[in-house]
Amino acid sequence: MWRDELNPWLIVRDSKSFGDLIANIHYEGHPILWYFSLAILRKIVDNPIIMQIFHLAITVTSVVVFCLYSPFNYKQKFLFSFGFFPFYEYLLISRNYAFSMLFVFTFCTIFSSRKQNYAYLAILLGLLANSSAYGLLVSFSLSLTLLAEFYFDIEHRQQYFIKSQKHDLFLSILIIIFSFILSIYILTPPIDSYLHGGLNNGWVVKLDMRHFLRSIGRIFGSYLLIIPAHKRWIDLIICALIALFIIVLTLLKLSKKPVPLFFYILGNCVIFTFTYLRFLGMPRHFGHLYLVFIAALWLGSYYQDSPVLLNKFSVRPNSIVFVNKWHHIALMLILYTQFIGGIYSFSRDLIVPFSASRETAQYIQKSGLSNEFIVASRDANMAPLSGYLHRKFYYPQLQQIGSFTLFKKGRQDVEQDEVLSQINFLLKNKDKQKKILLILNKKLNVKRNDLKIVPLKDFERSWVDDERYYLYWVDKA
Repeated sequence: MWRDELNPWLIVRDSKSFGDLIANIHYEGHPILWYFSLAILRKIVDNPIIMQIFHLAITVTSVVVFCLYSPFNYKQKFLFSFGFFPFYEYLLISRNYAFSMLFVFTFCTIFSSRKQNYAYLAILLGLLANSSAYGLLVSFSLSLTLLAEFYFDIEHRQQYFIKSQKHDLFLSILIIIFSFILSIYILTPPIDSYLHGGLNNGWVVKLDMRHFLRSIGRIFGSYLLIIPAHKRWIDLIICALIALFIIVLTLLKLSKKPVPLFFYILGNCVIFTFTYLRFLGMPRHFGHLYLVFIAALWLGSYYQDSPVLLNKFSVRPNSIVFVNKWHHIALMLILYTQFIGGIYSFSRDLIVPFSASRETAQYIQKSGLSNEFIVASRDANMAPLSGYLHRKFYYPQLQQIGSFTLFKKGRQDVEQDEVLSQINFLLKNKDKQKKILLILNKKLNVKRNDLKIVPLKDFERSWVDDERYYLYWVDKA
């Protein structure tokens, strides 16, 4: 496990009270659902391994739901299940994003229940909105889709009022509104947050064609797992054209299903707008575009073909046959690419650890160093060690003992010479402290004449290059 997995665990573990927990979550850029889940898990077993087991259960359940109830054929289900997102990104890496797959697929499974009640769908949308910022965007898109159908489909609305319970609609709207308010409240960073939940680059409010193509490239990446090189115009243009071609095929494919078409357009527009204006994101983020794609096709199975849009735009039946053929080719290309990416990434993780944290922690424990006074830097990269060792360290960035990292006022990044200066101060002011165990996530490249520094052990087998650890004994010279 790496820092993004264990920092939330440490926040739950070391927050002093419920109010302190809520205050700390505000700095994270995530809603509360994952943290509350970890709080419950920790009451069962105070070991972060249970977080991995829980996360595994979320993904396995999601894939089971997909395989049992989605309208795709057996080959497509197989390829999807072992694709990059279900088999790697939302399986092995224990983060809150796996919730999106679970709630979206469950929503699609019980979608037909809206003919009698909306409460179950509203609960799922509320949970989705409080799982992640991207879950909020997808939840918002699905909510507006339900609203649009309810408003424009008179027959559906009449049937619903005949079959539904008296307060179902009011209760469902209340659940969704409350969930959205709660999510937005938690996601809003405090004034003294300087990372702003990972969104510290500000807003892009002017037209930037390169940035625009990079944003479209995220759609391409969500489908075909390749992020175009942002410095090469030719890469950006080619990937954007392919992504737009797939989008147009999907729009034409769903043109006979107005409601799923509306969701596909809205979901892509909402996430794309956020991507362009605020945050380009990583695969775990823009993977939600892939979920929107799959969910739109799934929802399309609930509707019979409607000729309204085709007649309005005078589309010939032969054209639809052509579109269906090429969309199937595009879908299979996406699924095969996802499958190859999933198998490769999963296999790579068996060979090269994602982080060197567990190996480092095991060495510290076996060598009897767990109770030593430890200075650890950089603090944000030390969360995995704190989680595995179940203890706190002295962080030079905070100039105090800590475990998790909040990017707020009072924390300041420091260079290695400042780390050694603080160690020198600690050795001078602690009579009983004869030596200190120093852990760095980069090799030490500075020296001090007044300190005796002895390299102890290096741990460099890590896929994440800034979670390789270097241990040193530091004593007075």
